[in-house]
Amino acid sequence: MIELKEPMAVAVVRWLPESQGGRRSGPPTAPVYAATATFRSDTPQSDADLLSILVKRTGTRPDGSDLAGIGFLVPDLARLHLQVGVELLITEGPKVVAHAVIHELL
Repeated sequence: MIELKEPMAVAVVRWLPESQGGRRSGPPTAPVYAATATFRSDTPQSDADLLSILVKRTGTRPDGSDLAGIGFLVPDLARLHLQVGVELLITEGPKVVAHAVIHELL
């Protein structure tokens, strides 16, 4: 995927280093990164709670985290949960590779 035409939000994304279960190759370099994600919750979640997420990096913050446009393949499934300050766990298979906190709704 080359473009995220209508992001739903802007998030601050912190990619985990490989030593903490992150990607061996580091943060993705594709124009738009597609993965799965779940909204962070104190209740156990199942694979049914996973959503297909699209992440388009738009900049890097001084602390090394990324600013990114966030979209979903099925926006209606995410819309009810999207609020400023909500955290998403971005996953590849069973492992968490990044944490994203919603910074702004679009």
